[in-house]
Amino acid sequence: MRSVDYLDVNRANWNSRVPHHVAGYGLDEYRNDPQHLSHVVRFDASRLGSIEGLDVVHLQCHIGTDTLSLSRLGARSVTGLDFSAPALEAAAQLANDCGAVIDYVEGDLYGAVDALGADRFDLVYTGVGALCWLPDIRRWARVVAALLRPGGRLFMREGHPVLWALSDPRPDGLLVLEFPYFETDGVPFSEPFSYVEHDVPLASPDFVHFNHGLAQVITALMEAGLELIAVEEHDTVPWNPLGDAMAEVGDGEFRLRDGPERLPGTYTLQARKPAAFE
Repeated sequence: MRSVDYLDVNRANWNSRVPHHVAGYGLDEYRNDPQHLSHVVRFDASRLGSIEGLDVVHLQCHIGTDTLSLSRLGARSVTGLDFSAPALEAAAQLANDCGAVIDYVEGDLYGAVDALGADRFDLVYTGVGALCWLPDIRRWARVVAALLRPGGRLFMREGHPVLWALSDPRPDGLLVLEFPYFETDGVPFSEPFSYVEHDVPLASPDFVHFNHGLAQVITALMEAGLELIAVEEHDTVPWNPLGDAMAEVGDGEFRLRDGPERLPGTYTLQARKPAAFE
């Protein structure tokens, strides 16, 4: 599939998710409680450490719940980038309702340096379910490296490539690797419903999904000149990808019900741009 095709298809899909996510993300919790953080950022917080006084960019920020949460952790400035105009409208409205100053910019991930500028940020943050929409992990890594100031850091928690490679839940309960683990030209899917409950099907259910092996991600970052700080694999994931095969374990996290040691759900990775970056 041509790059323009995947981008147009995926943008239409995410545009169609926005009204359902606005209704299903519990936005009033953020409006009613100035200390409320997304469950994703709550999970990340102990590993993320203090971000007070940092200039932060959240890539592929969607409707901004994690972006707002980062702002509430004391960052000096927070910028959110996303390719969906309706998502950014919802994100800006939420920030305004909560009295937060966040700069939201519309743009494709691969155009982030042109849109935001190079060497601008102390922290690049990207959340669960972001890399799977991008066809070229090396190009992504170069963007991250260019956005960071020397000494700046990448923080990401992402769906594990083993999880992305699994088939849909099977009646016999077997976990089967049906889809690519390594980077390919992408796999087209059509799913009428998003990961939040809604009765009306998505107006644009088609999308193209890309997987990237764990070593491919690490190698791409190293080739881009970043130094690996930490990698940690988790047996939980912040949504239910496998129906009855998963059990909720608290704070929005799900773990494989039977033999959870069999399945890595997500991983956290941190990398730093050397102070003397060339």
